[in-house]
Amino acid sequence: MTNNKQKNNGKNHEEKKTEEEIKQEATNNKELVQESKTEENKELTETEKLSMDLIKSYEKIDELTDTLQRLQAEFENFRKRTEKDAKRLSEYSSASVIGKILPIIDTFEIAIKNSDDEKKFKEGTVMIYNEIMSVLKSEGLKKIEALNKQFDPYLHEAMMAVEKKESEKDTIIEVLQEGYMLKDRVLRHSKVKISK
Repeated sequence: MTNNKQKNNGKNHEEKKTEEEIKQEATNNKELVQESKTEENKELTETEKLSMDLIKSYEKIDELTDTLQRLQAEFENFRKRTEKDAKRLSEYSSASVIGKILPIIDTFEIAIKNSDDEKKFKEGTVMIYNEIMSVLKSEGLKKIEALNKQFDPYLHEAMMAVEKKESEKDTIIEVLQEGYMLKDRVLRHSKVKISK
């Protein structure tokens, strides 16, 4: 009987341990569940923060995209306006020169009427040349001085080179065609003959 009691006590003890173990396990599990929930809440909070950041980023992207589109539209309008102004300027910039050339046309007409008289025709032609040169000079045109100058490839184009003892080497001895500059830009190089 004593053995039976001990067996029962052992069983009860095992049952008690088991109950205690079960309670301990439940407590442990409860703590784990609470920790898990706390971590989930933290994760949810992190997720919510990331979602908010993402939403803010999309809003900023939309704002910047809108700003960029407006700037592109403004630039396109500015470009069109500038092209239109440049076209208008180039169309009417020649009006000033044409206005200056009209008196030359009048002089041509007079010269043509007097073509029977050689002397008057020649005088008319010289007048026309002088008027044209005067108009072009007022616009900034100037003749490139070449005769007896040292050859400069930026201003002159050598068409021939000949032996000439009385001239230094590369000196321009004859101008075959006049060269011209508009302000500081060469429009046409002087075609010249140089000594070698």
